[in-house]
Amino acid sequence: MTVHALLSARVAAALAAAGAVDAPPVVQLSSKPEFGDYQANGVMGAAKALKLNPRELAAKVVAALQLDGIASKVEIAGPGFINITLADGFLAETVARQQADVQLGAGAHPAQKVVIDYSSPNLAKEMHVGHLRSTIIGDALARVLAFQGHQVLRQNHVGDWGTQFGMLTAYLVQTEQAGRDELALDDLEAFYRAAKQRFDEDAAFADQARDYVVKLQGGDVRVRALWQRFLDVSLAHCEAVYARLGVQLTRDDVMGESAYNDDLPRVVEDLRAQGLLTEDQGAQVVFLDEFRNKEGEAQAYIIQKQDGGYLYSTSDLAALRHRAGRLAADRLLYVVDARQGLHFQQLFTLGRKAAFIPEAVATEHVAFGTMMGEDGKPFKTRSGGTVKLVELLDEAERRAFDLVSGKNPDLAEEKRRSIARAVGIGAVKYADLSKHRTSDYIFDWNTMLSFEGNTAPYLQYAYTRLASIFRAAGPFERHARLMLTEPAEHALALQLAQFPDLIAQVAAETCPHFLCAYLYQLATKFSRFYEACPVLKAEGEARASRLALCAAAANTLKTGLDLLGIGVLEEM
Repeated sequence: MTVHALLSARVAAALAAAGAVDAPPVVQLSSKPEFGDYQANGVMGAAKALKLNPRELAAKVVAALQLDGIASKVEIAGPGFINITLADGFLAETVARQQADVQLGAGAHPAQKVVIDYSSPNLAKEMHVGHLRSTIIGDALARVLAFQGHQVLRQNHVGDWGTQFGMLTAYLVQTEQAGRDELALDDLEAFYRAAKQRFDEDAAFADQARDYVVKLQGGDVRVRALWQRFLDVSLAHCEAVYARLGVQLTRDDVMGESAYNDDLPRVVEDLRAQGLLTEDQGAQVVFLDEFRNKEGEAQAYIIQKQDGGYLYSTSDLAALRHRAGRLAADRLLYVVDARQGLHFQQLFTLGRKAAFIPEAVATEHVAFGTMMGEDGKPFKTRSGGTVKLVELLDEAERRAFDLVSGKNPDLAEEKRRSIARAVGIGAVKYADLSKHRTSDYIFDWNTMLSFEGNTAPYLQYAYTRLASIFRAAGPFERHARLMLTEPAEHALALQLAQFPDLIAQVAAETCPHFLCAYLYQLATKFSRFYEACPVLKAEGEARASRLALCAAAANTLKTGLDLLGIGVLEEM
Protein backbone atom coordinates (compact mmCIF):
# COMPACT_ATOMS: atom_id res chain seq x y z
CA MET A 1 0.00 0.00 0.00
CA THR A 2 1.35 3.44 -0.90
CA VAL A 3 1.83 6.17 1.70
CA HIS A 4 -1.12 8.18 0.40
CA ALA A 5 -3.40 5.12 0.32
CA LEU A 6 -2.35 4.17 3.86
CA LEU A 7 -3.05 7.64 5.26
CA SER A 8 -6.37 7.88 3.39
CA ALA A 9 -7.47 4.54 4.80
CA ARG A 10 -6.50 5.50 8.35
CA VAL A 11 -8.20 8.90 8.12
CA ALA A 12 -11.35 7.24 6.68
CA ALA A 13 -11.44 4.82 9.61
CA ALA A 14 -11.01 7.69 12.07
CA LEU A 15 -13.77 9.72 10.41
CA ALA A 16 -16.10 6.73 10.65
CA ALA A 17 -15.18 6.20 14.31
CA ALA A 18 -15.97 9.87 14.95
CA GLY A 19 -19.43 9.44 13.43
CA ALA A 20 -18.74 10.78 9.93
CA VAL A 21 -19.49 7.46 8.23
CA ASP A 22 -20.26 8.86 4.77
CA ALA A 23 -17.47 11.43 4.68
CA PRO A 24 -14.78 10.55 2.12
CA PRO A 25 -11.31 11.44 3.38
CA VAL A 26 -9.41 14.17 1.53
CA VAL A 27 -5.71 13.62 2.17
CA GLN A 28 -3.15 15.49 0.12
CA LEU A 29 0.45 16.60 0.27
CA SER A 30 0.81 19.78 2.25
CA SER A 31 1.94 22.86 0.40
CA LYS A 32 4.29 24.15 3.12
CA PRO A 33 6.71 22.36 5.48
CA GLU A 34 5.15 24.00 8.53
CA PHE A 35 1.89 22.18 7.69
CA GLY A 36 3.60 18.82 8.06
CA ASP A 37 3.95 16.30 5.22
CA TYR A 38 0.28 15.58 4.50
CA GLN A 39 -2.93 17.40 5.28
CA ALA A 40 -6.38 15.89 5.80
CA ASN A 41 -9.02 18.48 4.97
CA GLY A 42 -12.20 16.47 4.71
CA VAL A 43 -13.36 17.38 8.20
CA MET A 44 -15.17 20.63 7.41
CA GLY A 45 -17.69 19.07 5.04
CA ALA A 46 -18.34 16.20 7.44
CA ALA A 47 -18.76 18.63 10.36
CA LYS A 48 -21.37 20.59 8.44
CA ALA A 49 -23.36 17.42 7.71
CA LEU A 50 -23.15 16.38 11.37
CA LYS A 51 -23.86 19.94 12.58
CA LEU A 52 -20.68 19.96 14.63
CA ASN A 53 -17.92 22.49 15.14
CA PRO A 54 -15.17 21.47 12.64
CA ARG A 55 -12.38 21.67 15.22
CA GLU A 56 -14.48 19.59 17.63
CA LEU A 57 -14.88 16.89 14.97
CA ALA A 58 -11.21 17.18 14.05
CA ALA A 59 -10.30 16.49 17.68
CA LYS A 60 -12.45 13.33 17.63
CA VAL A 61 -10.80 12.23 14.38
CA VAL A 62 -7.31 12.79 15.76
CA ALA A 63 -8.22 10.84 18.92
CA ALA A 64 -9.34 7.90 16.76
CA LEU A 65 -6.52 8.15 14.24
CA GLN A 66 -4.28 5.08 14.34
CA LEU A 67 -0.90 6.33 13.16
CA ASP A 68 1.43 4.82 15.75
CA GLY A 69 4.81 4.25 14.14
CA ILE A 70 3.66 6.11 11.03
CA ALA A 71 3.40 9.74 12.14
CA SER A 72 5.64 11.63 14.52
CA LYS A 73 3.21 14.52 14.88
CA VAL A 74 -0.51 15.08 14.21
CA GLU A 75 -1.89 18.59 14.70
CA ILE A 76 -5.17 20.41 14.21
CA ALA A 77 -4.77 23.68 12.34
CA GLY A 78 -7.07 26.47 11.19
CA PRO A 79 -10.79 25.71 11.03
CA GLY A 80 -10.28 21.94 11.16
CA PHE A 81 -7.34 20.83 9.03
CA ILE A 82 -5.34 17.87 10.30
CA ASN A 83 -1.62 18.13 9.60
CA ILE A 84 0.36 14.89 9.58
CA THR A 85 4.15 14.68 9.83
CA LEU A 86 5.53 11.24 9.03
CA ALA A 87 7.96 9.59 11.41
CA ASP A 88 11.57 9.45 10.22
CA GLY A 89 11.72 5.73 10.95
CA PHE A 90 8.58 5.04 8.93
CA LEU A 91 9.92 7.09 6.01
CA ALA A 92 13.26 5.29 6.11
CA GLU A 93 11.56 1.88 6.11
CA THR A 94 9.27 2.95 3.25
CA VAL A 95 12.15 4.13 1.07
CA ALA A 96 14.19 1.01 1.84
CA ARG A 97 11.26 -1.27 0.96
CA GLN A 98 10.67 0.57 -2.33
CA GLN A 99 14.34 0.46 -3.32
CA ALA A 100 14.39 -3.32 -2.80
CA ASP A 101 11.56 -3.66 -5.34
CA VAL A 102 12.27 -3.48 -9.09
CA GLN A 103 9.03 -1.52 -9.51
CA LEU A 104 9.95 0.83 -6.64
CA GLY A 105 6.63 0.02 -5.01
CA ALA A 106 4.65 1.15 -8.05
CA GLY A 107 3.23 -2.21 -9.18
CA ALA A 108 -0.47 -2.16 -10.13
CA HIS A 109 -2.98 -4.73 -8.91
CA PRO A 110 -4.83 -6.11 -10.71
CA ALA A 111 -2.89 -5.84 -13.96
CA GLN A 112 -4.79 -4.98 -17.12
CA LYS A 113 -4.32 -5.46 -20.85
CA VAL A 114 -3.91 -1.98 -22.31
CA VAL A 115 -3.86 -1.16 -26.04
CA ILE A 116 -2.18 2.16 -26.92
CA ASP A 117 -2.61 3.69 -30.38
CA TYR A 118 0.15 6.24 -31.00
CA SER A 119 2.56 7.77 -33.53
CA SER A 120 0.55 6.68 -36.62
CA PRO A 121 2.38 8.55 -39.42
CA ASN A 122 1.19 8.52 -43.01
CA LEU A 123 3.56 6.40 -45.05
CA ALA A 124 5.35 7.35 -48.28
CA LYS A 125 6.30 10.61 -46.50
CA GLU A 126 8.93 11.61 -43.97
CA MET A 127 7.82 12.03 -40.38
CA HIS A 128 7.47 15.71 -39.42
CA VAL A 129 7.18 17.62 -36.16
CA GLY A 130 3.44 17.00 -36.12
CA HIS A 131 4.20 13.35 -35.32
CA LEU A 132 6.43 14.14 -32.35
CA ARG A 133 3.83 14.61 -29.62
CA SER A 134 1.81 11.46 -30.32
CA THR A 135 5.00 9.42 -30.59
CA ILE A 136 6.69 10.49 -27.35
CA ILE A 137 3.55 10.88 -25.21
CA GLY A 138 2.39 7.43 -26.30
CA ASP A 139 5.82 5.96 -25.64
CA ALA A 140 5.98 7.46 -22.13
CA LEU A 141 2.53 6.12 -21.25
CA ALA A 142 3.39 2.69 -22.64
CA ARG A 143 6.57 2.63 -20.53
CA VAL A 144 4.75 3.73 -17.35
CA LEU A 145 1.95 1.20 -17.74
CA ALA A 146 4.36 -1.63 -18.55
CA PHE A 147 6.48 -0.63 -15.53
CA GLN A 148 3.39 -1.02 -13.34
CA GLY A 149 3.00 -4.57 -14.63
CA HIS A 150 0.20 -4.09 -17.15
CA GLN A 151 0.29 -5.99 -20.43
CA VAL A 152 0.80 -3.21 -22.97
CA LEU A 153 0.01 -3.73 -26.65
CA ARG A 154 1.44 -0.95 -28.82
CA GLN A 155 -0.51 -0.24 -32.01
CA ASN A 156 1.05 1.97 -34.69
CA HIS A 157 -2.02 2.71 -36.83
CA VAL A 158 -0.07 3.97 -39.84
CA GLY A 159 -1.76 5.52 -42.87
CA ASP A 160 -0.87 2.85 -45.43
CA TRP A 161 -4.02 2.65 -47.52
CA GLY A 162 -6.18 4.73 -49.79
CA THR A 163 -6.00 7.21 -52.64
CA GLN A 164 -2.42 8.39 -52.11
CA PHE A 165 -1.12 4.91 -52.89
CA GLY A 166 -3.28 4.72 -56.00
CA MET A 167 -1.77 8.03 -57.13
CA LEU A 168 1.76 6.86 -56.42
CA THR A 169 1.24 3.58 -58.27
CA ALA A 170 -0.29 5.27 -61.30
CA TYR A 171 2.55 7.79 -61.48
CA LEU A 172 5.31 5.20 -61.16
CA VAL A 173 3.71 2.97 -63.79
CA GLN A 174 3.16 5.86 -66.24
CA THR A 175 6.68 7.24 -65.82
CA GLU A 176 8.20 3.74 -65.94
CA GLN A 177 9.71 4.18 -62.48
CA ALA A 178 7.98 1.09 -61.07
CA GLY A 179 10.73 -1.22 -62.26
CA ARG A 180 13.56 0.61 -60.49
CA ASP A 181 15.72 -1.58 -58.29
CA GLU A 182 16.02 1.10 -55.61
CA LEU A 183 13.40 3.45 -54.22
CA ALA A 184 14.27 5.99 -51.52
CA LEU A 185 11.88 7.96 -49.37
CA ASP A 186 12.97 11.20 -51.06
CA ASP A 187 11.98 9.61 -54.38
CA LEU A 188 8.54 8.67 -53.06
CA GLU A 189 7.92 12.17 -51.71
CA ALA A 190 8.91 13.74 -55.03
CA PHE A 191 6.79 11.23 -56.94
CA TYR A 192 3.85 11.88 -54.61
CA ARG A 193 4.00 15.65 -55.14
CA ALA A 194 4.09 15.15 -58.91
CA ALA A 195 1.30 12.57 -58.74
CA LYS A 196 -0.89 14.88 -56.64
CA GLN A 197 -0.51 17.64 -59.19
CA ARG A 198 -1.42 15.25 -62.02
CA PHE A 199 -4.37 13.95 -59.99
CA ASP A 200 -5.75 17.46 -59.52
CA GLU A 201 -5.22 18.52 -63.14
CA ASP A 202 -5.73 15.38 -65.25
CA ALA A 203 -9.11 13.62 -65.02
CA ALA A 204 -7.83 10.55 -66.88
CA PHE A 205 -4.91 10.19 -64.48
CA ALA A 206 -7.29 10.59 -61.52
CA ASP A 207 -9.49 7.79 -62.88
CA GLN A 208 -6.44 5.56 -63.31
CA ALA A 209 -5.31 6.30 -59.76
CA ARG A 210 -8.73 5.33 -58.43
CA ASP A 211 -8.58 2.16 -60.49
CA TYR A 212 -5.28 1.26 -58.83
CA VAL A 213 -6.88 1.81 -55.42
CA VAL A 214 -9.54 -0.74 -56.35
CA LYS A 215 -6.82 -3.15 -57.54
CA LEU A 216 -4.90 -2.61 -54.31
CA GLN A 217 -7.95 -3.32 -52.20
CA GLY A 218 -8.78 -6.31 -54.40
CA GLY A 219 -5.35 -7.89 -53.92
CA ASP A 220 -3.86 -7.38 -57.41
CA VAL A 221 -0.44 -9.08 -57.22
CA ARG A 222 1.55 -6.44 -59.12
CA VAL A 223 -0.02 -3.48 -57.30
CA ARG A 224 0.34 -5.16 -53.91
CA ALA A 225 4.04 -5.82 -54.59
CA LEU A 226 4.64 -2.17 -55.44
CA TRP A 227 2.63 -1.08 -52.41
CA GLN A 228 4.77 -3.33 -50.19
CA ARG A 229 7.89 -1.60 -51.53
CA PHE A 230 6.41 1.78 -50.57
CA LEU A 231 5.74 0.45 -47.06
CA ASP A 232 9.19 -1.07 -46.61
CA VAL A 233 10.94 2.18 -47.58
CA SER A 234 8.67 4.29 -45.36
CA LEU A 235 8.79 2.01 -42.33
CA ALA A 236 12.58 1.81 -42.48
CA HIS A 237 12.60 5.61 -42.14
CA CYS A 238 10.14 5.49 -39.23
CA GLU A 239 12.20 2.85 -37.45
CA ALA A 240 15.33 4.99 -37.76
CA VAL A 241 13.49 7.95 -36.24
CA TYR A 242 12.09 5.82 -33.41
CA ALA A 243 15.56 4.45 -32.64
CA ARG A 244 16.98 7.95 -32.51
CA LEU A 245 14.19 9.13 -30.23
CA GLY A 246 14.55 6.06 -28.03
CA VAL A 247 10.92 5.15 -28.71
CA GLN A 248 9.88 1.53 -28.16
CA LEU A 249 8.01 0.97 -31.43
CA THR A 250 8.99 -1.79 -33.84
CA ARG A 251 7.74 -3.24 -37.13
CA ASP A 252 5.78 -5.80 -35.10
CA ASP A 253 3.72 -2.97 -33.58
CA VAL A 254 2.55 -1.71 -36.98
CA MET A 255 -1.17 -2.32 -37.44
CA GLY A 256 -2.13 0.09 -40.20
CA GLU A 257 -5.38 0.90 -41.93
CA SER A 258 -4.73 -1.89 -44.44
CA ALA A 259 -4.90 -4.50 -41.66
CA TYR A 260 -8.64 -3.96 -41.38
CA ASN A 261 -9.47 -3.95 -45.09
CA ASP A 262 -11.07 -7.40 -45.11
CA ASP A 263 -13.23 -6.55 -42.08
CA LEU A 264 -14.77 -3.37 -43.49
CA PRO A 265 -17.63 -5.08 -45.39
CA ARG A 266 -18.43 -7.07 -42.24
CA VAL A 267 -18.57 -3.85 -40.21
CA VAL A 268 -21.11 -2.45 -42.68
CA GLU A 269 -23.21 -5.61 -42.62
CA ASP A 270 -23.17 -5.84 -38.83
CA LEU A 271 -24.33 -2.22 -38.50
CA ARG A 272 -27.04 -2.85 -41.08
CA ALA A 273 -28.21 -6.00 -39.27
CA GLN A 274 -28.62 -3.98 -36.09
CA GLY A 275 -30.69 -1.36 -37.85
CA LEU A 276 -28.12 1.37 -37.28
CA LEU A 277 -27.38 2.18 -40.95
CA THR A 278 -29.31 4.69 -43.04
CA GLU A 279 -28.76 5.41 -46.70
CA ASP A 280 -28.31 9.14 -47.24
CA GLN A 281 -27.60 10.49 -50.73
CA GLY A 282 -26.21 7.09 -51.67
CA ALA A 283 -23.87 6.87 -48.69
CA GLN A 284 -24.24 4.51 -45.74
CA VAL A 285 -24.52 6.59 -42.57
CA VAL A 286 -25.20 6.17 -38.86
CA PHE A 287 -27.05 9.13 -37.38
CA LEU A 288 -26.05 9.64 -33.77
CA ASP A 289 -28.76 11.24 -31.67
CA GLU A 290 -26.20 11.86 -28.95
CA PHE A 291 -24.52 14.48 -31.17
CA ARG A 292 -26.74 17.18 -32.60
CA ASN A 293 -25.94 20.43 -34.39
CA LYS A 294 -27.40 23.85 -33.61
CA GLU A 295 -30.51 22.99 -35.58
CA GLY A 296 -31.07 19.89 -33.47
CA GLU A 297 -30.16 17.49 -36.29
CA ALA A 298 -28.37 14.26 -35.43
CA GLN A 299 -24.74 14.13 -36.56
CA ALA A 300 -23.90 11.76 -39.40
CA TYR A 301 -21.10 9.23 -38.99
CA ILE A 302 -20.35 8.11 -42.55
CA ILE A 303 -19.49 4.41 -42.87
CA GLN A 304 -19.37 3.96 -46.65
CA LYS A 305 -19.23 6.52 -49.44
CA GLN A 306 -21.63 6.71 -52.37
CA ASP A 307 -19.08 5.02 -54.65
CA GLY A 308 -18.70 2.12 -52.23
CA GLY A 309 -15.40 3.31 -50.79
CA TYR A 310 -14.61 3.35 -47.10
CA LEU A 311 -13.28 6.12 -44.88
CA TYR A 312 -10.84 6.25 -41.99
CA SER A 313 -13.92 6.36 -39.76
CA THR A 314 -14.77 2.85 -41.01
CA SER A 315 -11.29 1.44 -40.42
CA ASP A 316 -11.22 3.12 -36.98
CA LEU A 317 -14.45 1.31 -36.12
CA ALA A 318 -12.99 -2.00 -37.30
CA ALA A 319 -9.83 -1.35 -35.28
CA LEU A 320 -11.91 -0.54 -32.20
CA ARG A 321 -13.78 -3.83 -32.50
CA HIS A 322 -10.55 -5.76 -33.08
CA ARG A 323 -8.86 -4.28 -30.02
CA ALA A 324 -11.82 -4.74 -27.68
CA GLY A 325 -12.75 -8.15 -29.09
CA ARG A 326 -9.88 -10.16 -30.51
CA LEU A 327 -7.18 -8.49 -28.40
CA ALA A 328 -9.48 -8.57 -25.34
CA ALA A 329 -8.21 -5.23 -24.04
CA ASP A 330 -9.38 -3.82 -20.72
CA ARG A 331 -8.38 -0.27 -21.64
CA LEU A 332 -7.99 1.46 -25.01
CA LEU A 333 -5.88 4.62 -25.28
CA TYR A 334 -5.75 6.74 -28.45
CA VAL A 335 -2.91 9.29 -28.36
CA VAL A 336 -4.17 11.61 -31.07
CA ASP A 337 -4.35 15.36 -31.74
CA ALA A 338 -7.05 17.19 -29.73
CA ARG A 339 -8.64 18.38 -32.97
CA GLN A 340 -9.90 14.83 -33.49
CA GLY A 341 -11.92 15.01 -30.28
CA LEU A 342 -15.39 14.92 -31.86
CA HIS A 343 -14.43 12.00 -34.08
CA PHE A 344 -13.38 9.91 -31.11
CA GLN A 345 -16.45 10.81 -29.11
CA GLN A 346 -18.58 9.61 -32.00
CA LEU A 347 -16.41 6.53 -32.59
CA PHE A 348 -16.66 5.39 -28.97
CA THR A 349 -20.39 6.14 -28.83
CA LEU A 350 -21.10 4.14 -31.99
CA GLY A 351 -18.81 1.34 -30.84
CA ARG A 352 -20.91 0.90 -27.73
CA LYS A 353 -24.25 1.26 -29.52
CA ALA A 354 -23.16 -1.49 -31.91
CA ALA A 355 -21.86 -3.63 -29.03
CA PHE A 356 -18.39 -3.64 -30.59
CA ILE A 357 -17.02 -2.71 -27.16
CA PRO A 358 -18.05 -4.41 -23.91
CA GLU A 359 -19.22 -2.01 -21.24
CA ALA A 360 -16.29 -2.94 -19.01
CA VAL A 361 -13.70 -1.78 -21.56
CA ALA A 362 -12.46 1.78 -20.98
CA THR A 363 -11.96 3.97 -24.07
CA GLU A 364 -9.90 7.16 -23.76
CA HIS A 365 -8.86 9.81 -26.25
CA VAL A 366 -5.48 10.98 -24.94
CA ALA A 367 -5.65 14.37 -26.63
CA PHE A 368 -2.74 16.75 -27.06
CA GLY A 369 -2.24 20.32 -28.23
CA THR A 370 0.04 21.87 -30.83
CA MET A 371 3.74 22.68 -30.85
CA MET A 372 3.96 26.42 -31.63
CA GLY A 373 6.76 28.59 -32.99
CA GLU A 374 7.94 31.77 -31.28
CA ASP A 375 5.34 33.65 -33.34
CA GLY A 376 2.58 31.74 -31.58
CA LYS A 377 1.64 29.87 -34.74
CA PRO A 378 2.10 26.14 -35.50
CA PHE A 379 5.83 25.35 -35.75
CA LYS A 380 7.08 25.79 -39.34
CA THR A 381 10.29 26.40 -41.24
CA ARG A 382 11.24 30.01 -41.95
CA SER A 383 9.77 29.62 -45.41
CA GLY A 384 6.51 28.37 -43.92
CA GLY A 385 7.03 24.70 -44.75
CA THR A 386 6.64 21.63 -42.59
CA VAL A 387 9.63 20.89 -40.35
CA LYS A 388 10.88 17.34 -40.85
CA LEU A 389 11.40 15.51 -37.59
CA VAL A 390 14.89 14.36 -38.55
CA GLU A 391 15.91 17.98 -39.20
CA LEU A 392 14.61 19.00 -35.78
CA LEU A 393 16.64 16.26 -34.09
CA ASP A 394 19.73 17.20 -36.09
CA GLU A 395 19.39 20.78 -34.88
CA ALA A 396 18.90 19.62 -31.29
CA GLU A 397 22.10 17.59 -31.35
CA ARG A 398 24.07 20.39 -33.03
CA ARG A 399 23.00 22.94 -30.43
CA ALA A 400 23.68 20.49 -27.60
CA PHE A 401 27.14 19.75 -29.03
CA ASP A 402 28.00 23.45 -29.07
CA LEU A 403 26.75 23.75 -25.48
CA VAL A 404 28.70 20.73 -24.25
CA SER A 405 31.84 21.82 -26.11
CA GLY A 406 31.63 25.23 -24.46
CA LYS A 407 31.37 23.68 -21.00
CA ASN A 408 33.88 20.84 -21.47
CA PRO A 409 36.19 21.67 -24.40
CA ASP A 410 38.82 19.20 -23.17
CA LEU A 411 36.58 16.16 -23.62
CA ALA A 412 37.25 14.03 -26.69
CA GLU A 413 35.02 14.93 -29.61
CA GLU A 414 33.45 11.46 -29.73
CA LYS A 415 32.54 11.79 -26.04
CA ARG A 416 31.09 15.26 -26.57
CA ARG A 417 28.96 14.01 -29.45
CA SER A 418 27.69 11.10 -27.37
CA ILE A 419 26.71 13.50 -24.58
CA ALA A 420 25.15 15.87 -27.12
CA ARG A 421 22.92 13.10 -28.46
CA ALA A 422 21.54 12.32 -25.01
CA VAL A 423 21.19 15.98 -24.03
CA GLY A 424 19.75 17.21 -27.33
CA ILE A 425 17.18 14.45 -27.83
CA GLY A 426 16.31 14.45 -24.13
CA ALA A 427 15.78 18.23 -24.18
CA VAL A 428 13.33 18.06 -27.10
CA LYS A 429 11.34 15.24 -25.51
CA TYR A 430 11.27 16.70 -22.01
CA ALA A 431 10.25 20.16 -23.22
CA ASP A 432 7.16 18.52 -24.68
CA LEU A 433 6.41 15.98 -21.95
CA SER A 434 6.79 18.52 -19.14
CA LYS A 435 3.81 20.51 -20.43
CA HIS A 436 0.25 19.40 -19.83
CA ARG A 437 -0.45 17.38 -22.96
CA THR A 438 -3.64 19.28 -23.82
CA SER A 439 -1.79 22.61 -23.89
CA ASP A 440 -0.26 24.26 -26.91
CA TYR A 441 3.33 25.27 -26.14
CA ILE A 442 6.03 27.51 -27.56
CA PHE A 443 9.06 25.64 -28.88
CA ASP A 444 12.10 27.50 -27.49
CA TRP A 445 15.62 26.14 -27.98
CA ASN A 446 17.20 28.32 -25.28
CA THR A 447 14.76 27.25 -22.58
CA MET A 448 14.79 23.54 -23.33
CA LEU A 449 18.61 23.32 -23.44
CA SER A 450 19.13 25.27 -20.23
CA PHE A 451 20.90 23.62 -17.30
CA GLU A 452 18.66 25.56 -14.93
CA GLY A 453 14.97 25.08 -14.21
CA ASN A 454 12.61 22.27 -15.15
CA THR A 455 14.55 20.89 -18.13
CA ALA A 456 16.09 17.58 -19.17
CA PRO A 457 19.67 18.92 -18.97
CA TYR A 458 19.07 20.00 -15.35
CA LEU A 459 17.82 16.51 -14.43
CA GLN A 460 20.58 14.77 -16.39
CA TYR A 461 23.15 16.95 -14.64
CA ALA A 462 21.63 16.07 -11.26
CA TYR A 463 22.17 12.40 -12.05
CA THR A 464 25.73 13.15 -13.19
CA ARG A 465 26.42 14.83 -9.83
CA LEU A 466 25.16 11.71 -8.06
CA ALA A 467 27.39 9.52 -10.23
CA SER A 468 30.40 11.69 -9.36
CA ILE A 469 29.63 11.25 -5.64
CA PHE A 470 29.63 7.47 -6.06
CA ARG A 471 32.95 7.54 -7.93
CA ALA A 472 34.53 9.63 -5.18
CA ALA A 473 33.05 7.45 -2.43
CA GLY A 474 34.43 4.18 -3.76
CA PRO A 475 32.66 0.91 -2.85
CA PHE A 476 29.72 1.40 -0.49
CA GLU A 477 26.54 -0.38 0.59
CA ARG A 478 23.69 1.03 -1.52
CA HIS A 479 21.08 -0.44 0.80
CA ALA A 480 22.62 0.57 4.10
CA ARG A 481 20.19 1.43 6.91
CA LEU A 482 18.76 4.92 6.47
CA MET A 483 18.88 7.27 9.43
CA LEU A 484 17.00 10.50 8.83
CA THR A 485 18.10 13.11 11.34
CA GLU A 486 18.12 16.36 9.35
CA PRO A 487 15.15 18.22 7.78
CA ALA A 488 16.77 17.99 4.32
CA GLU A 489 17.11 14.20 4.70
CA HIS A 490 13.47 13.94 5.72
CA ALA A 491 12.35 16.08 2.75
CA LEU A 492 14.33 13.98 0.25
CA ALA A 493 13.06 10.69 1.72
CA LEU A 494 9.49 12.00 1.64
CA GLN A 495 9.87 12.82 -2.06
CA LEU A 496 11.20 9.31 -2.75
CA ALA A 497 8.32 7.73 -0.82
CA GLN A 498 5.82 9.52 -3.06
CA PHE A 499 7.02 7.79 -6.24
CA PRO A 500 4.41 4.97 -6.31
CA ASP A 501 1.53 7.42 -5.83
CA LEU A 502 2.92 9.61 -8.59
CA ILE A 503 3.21 6.71 -11.05
CA ALA A 504 -0.36 5.68 -10.28
CA GLN A 505 -1.53 9.24 -11.01
CA VAL A 506 0.34 9.36 -14.34
CA ALA A 507 -1.20 6.04 -15.39
CA ALA A 508 -4.73 6.95 -14.30
CA GLU A 509 -4.79 10.44 -15.81
CA THR A 510 -2.47 9.71 -18.79
CA CYS A 511 -0.41 12.82 -18.03
CA PRO A 512 3.39 12.42 -18.24
CA HIS A 513 3.92 16.01 -17.06
CA PHE A 514 3.17 14.86 -13.51
CA LEU A 515 6.26 12.64 -13.68
CA CYS A 516 8.34 15.52 -15.04
CA ALA A 517 7.26 17.77 -12.18
CA TYR A 518 8.03 15.02 -9.67
CA LEU A 519 11.53 14.45 -11.05
CA TYR A 520 12.27 18.17 -11.00
CA GLN A 521 11.22 18.32 -7.34
CA LEU A 522 13.33 15.25 -6.61
CA ALA A 523 16.42 16.82 -8.21
CA THR A 524 15.79 20.07 -6.35
CA LYS A 525 15.40 18.34 -2.99
CA PHE A 526 18.52 16.29 -3.62
CA SER A 527 20.43 19.52 -4.31
CA ARG A 528 19.19 21.03 -1.03
CA PHE A 529 20.07 17.85 0.84
CA TYR A 530 23.57 17.80 -0.64
CA GLU A 531 24.16 21.42 0.37
CA ALA A 532 22.84 20.92 3.90
CA CYS A 533 24.16 17.45 4.70
CA PRO A 534 27.81 16.51 4.05
CA VAL A 535 27.97 13.10 2.40
CA LEU A 536 31.58 12.22 1.68
CA LYS A 537 32.87 14.08 4.74
CA ALA A 538 30.39 12.38 7.08
CA GLU A 539 31.61 9.45 9.12
CA GLY A 540 30.42 6.02 10.16
CA GLU A 541 26.70 5.27 10.01
CA ALA A 542 25.87 8.83 8.94
CA ARG A 543 28.07 8.51 5.83
CA ALA A 544 26.66 5.09 4.99
CA SER A 545 23.09 6.36 5.42
CA ARG A 546 23.59 9.45 3.28
CA LEU A 547 25.28 7.49 0.51
CA ALA A 548 22.36 5.04 0.56
CA LEU A 549 19.93 7.98 0.36
CA CYS A 550 21.91 9.30 -2.63
CA ALA A 551 21.71 5.85 -4.24
CA ALA A 552 17.93 5.81 -3.75
CA ALA A 553 17.68 9.27 -5.31
CA ALA A 554 19.85 8.21 -8.27
CA ASN A 555 17.87 5.02 -8.82
CA THR A 556 14.53 6.84 -8.72
CA LEU A 557 15.76 9.67 -10.94
CA LYS A 558 17.16 7.25 -13.51
CA THR A 559 14.01 5.12 -13.42
CA GLY A 560 11.77 8.16 -13.85
CA LEU A 561 13.77 9.53 -16.78
CA ASP A 562 13.76 6.09 -18.41
CA LEU A 563 9.96 6.02 -18.13
CA LEU A 564 10.00 9.26 -20.13
CA GLY A 565 12.37 7.68 -22.65
CA ILE A 566 15.26 9.97 -21.64
CA GLY A 567 18.77 8.68 -21.01
CA VAL A 568 21.09 9.56 -18.13
CA LEU A 569 24.82 10.27 -18.22
CA GLU A 570 27.65 9.31 -15.89
CA GLU A 571 29.46 12.52 -16.86
CA MET A 572 28.68 15.58 -18.94
